[in-house]
Amino acid sequence: MKRFSILIAALCLCLTGCGKQTTEATAQIFAMDTVMEVAAYGPKAEKAVQETEGQIKALENQLSRTKADSDVSRVNHNGTTPTTGLTYGTRALLPAALEYRDATNGAFDITIAPVMDAWGFTGDQFRVPEQSELNELLKHVNSDEIQVQEEPSYSVTLGEGQAIDLGGIAKGYTSDLVEQTFRANGIESGKISLGGNVFVLGGKPDGSDWRVGIKDPRNESGLAAILPLRDAYAITSGGYERYFEENGKTYHHIIDPTTGYPADSGLLSVTVVADANGPDQEWDQPGNGTMCDAFSTALFVMGEKQALDFWRNGGYDFDLVLVTEDGRVVITAGLADRFEEVKDSGYTYETVS
Repeated sequence: MKRFSILIAALCLCLTGCGKQTTEATAQIFAMDTVMEVAAYGPKAEKAVQETEGQIKALENQLSRTKADSDVSRVNHNGTTPTTGLTYGTRALLPAALEYRDATNGAFDITIAPVMDAWGFTGDQFRVPEQSELNELLKHVNSDEIQVQEEPSYSVTLGEGQAIDLGGIAKGYTSDLVEQTFRANGIESGKISLGGNVFVLGGKPDGSDWRVGIKDPRNESGLAAILPLRDAYAITSGGYERYFEENGKTYHHIIDPTTGYPADSGLLSVTVVADANGPDQEWDQPGNGTMCDAFSTALFVMGEKQALDFWRNGGYDFDLVLVTEDGRVVITAGLADRFEEVKDSGYTYETVS
């Protein structure tokens, strides 16, 4: 990962109609292989943003598979917990990853790491692997083989030939901790965008909703939809985020754990929307940000029908925006009253229940 860079600007703003002063602090950070933008409003806004920067840096150092001394790299190298142990964030995230693997019947699986390496998505040295190579690697894609022991001391042991990648939930977990940091500093209005991962706290300083755009996968500068939100997570996964072309064919980075190939599900992007965790969320524990991150990947792999069936099942509380290859934007019923179509986008819009 590249080094962090951050620019914090603090200034006083007079909120419309309230006659009182509040402070705005903003930051732009490069971390976890993406540009992150943070904005917080309140007397402790600058402190909240500085603490957020520290959290992001710490989590990248713990969870990045490209950092040789990270928790994840050391587990992958040793096949088990290193003698120095694991940081609390990694210990909290692993059980969540295994839960979401079970919930999605394997559509989300952190043991996909060696397959990602084979395609070159880890080090940006892209190639199309031979089927025989994928067949061998797929034998080790199964999170059920991971052994987690809580007592007498915490430990994790991988199955033979396995390696893990927490990249599919690391940004979601980061946004969970940012929410907790904002709340701990009394922030009532704030936003963080971690690439396709967005969290908004409260409304904007002027009292209006935050307007979260869902990128048009077919148009780099366009939007497929707009979601007016407050106190919510909106996390998107799409094949347009990272890909390469070879012999006239495009290969994206969202790998189907059952085939070892980029998911061919008829979807261009999946956005999962859920409420904020709230002030009672236990510190450092994964919440709705982590859930949305995992499910945006898993439901992209599943495809439209299975994704909607999973949503209707009601096991988890979230809503969806699906952008399909045949030019539709599908919105689940919970977003029907807070969804805006984009004029001349070329998409047709439909709500499902």
